[in-house]
Amino acid sequence: MRRTTLRQLQVFDAVARHMSFSHASRELHLTQPAVSLQIKQLEGLTNLPLFEQVGRKLFLTDAGETLLGHTRAILGAVADAEEAMAALRGQRAGGPRVGVVSTAKYFAPHLLSAFGAGFPGVDLSLAVANRGQIIADLAENRIDLALMGRPPEDMKVDASAFAPHPHVFIAPPTHKLLGRKVPIEDLNGETFLVREQGSGTRLLMERLMGEHGITAGRIMEMASNETIKQAVMAGMGISFLSRHTIGLEVSVGRLAILEVKDTPVRRDWFVVVRQGKKLLPVGEAFVTFLRDHGARLIEEATRAQAPRRRRASSDNL
Repeated sequence: MRRTTLRQLQVFDAVARHMSFSHASRELHLTQPAVSLQIKQLEGLTNLPLFEQVGRKLFLTDAGETLLGHTRAILGAVADAEEAMAALRGQRAGGPRVGVVSTAKYFAPHLLSAFGAGFPGVDLSLAVANRGQIIADLAENRIDLALMGRPPEDMKVDASAFAPHPHVFIAPPTHKLLGRKVPIEDLNGETFLVREQGSGTRLLMERLMGEHGITAGRIMEMASNETIKQAVMAGMGISFLSRHTIGLEVSVGRLAILEVKDTPVRRDWFVVVRQGKKLLPVGEAFVTFLRDHGARLIEEATRAQAPRRRRASSDNL
């Protein structure tokens, strides 16, 4: 593999991401035969097939899976080096590439805006995705750091808690259990609206229900917090969500928080960096900023979701 070129690895990564030679060729602005040639040359150097086609679908072989992990580590290291050199040349301030789980999208822009105010000229990048995608982006060095409620367990990371993260049960404002504090056992038989498998919020809810022996009457899986909130408002069931996602709906009476004993369930927000990742100085400054100011800024962002009530004027009397 000593004659392998960076370009071959870039082409291999693009084909593996798209599982398509034609899509990779469009991304790389190459002809499809040129992409195929680069892959053929790489397979010649490894003396192993990297892809296999079953029907009309393309799949990585075991050799391809192994090479892909090394390829992304190499490309990530090259990207880090380019950023570091650009920062030293003064071409850019080396702003961090931040990835956040979808639950954090309600306050993440507030954090980046506040941080950016103190670092004019810094290029900030924000990516929002589900937990699985953010972990993959972190592993493959597409982001520098991640904000999430539960650090990954199958990857070596440095994780620092920077703000409390309360979770509550929510219901439509006409729900029979509203208006009094109830034991969690009263939720037996309810229809629960939940996020996809692997979601941190869902894992926390399932653990809580398992500890108390709660059995759902029915479970309905939905792809986003927004869909879940709309479904709860429509009376389709109850849910368990981050308190930071429901400020607006609760303030205007579209959703209600069930007063369940031993809730809110408090967890923490974490800033997560892959072990061995060398953050540029501005990235380190962002991590310190989160530790010092993150909790306060998240509370500000949550309160800002609630619309201000206008005072009645004499014209309205």
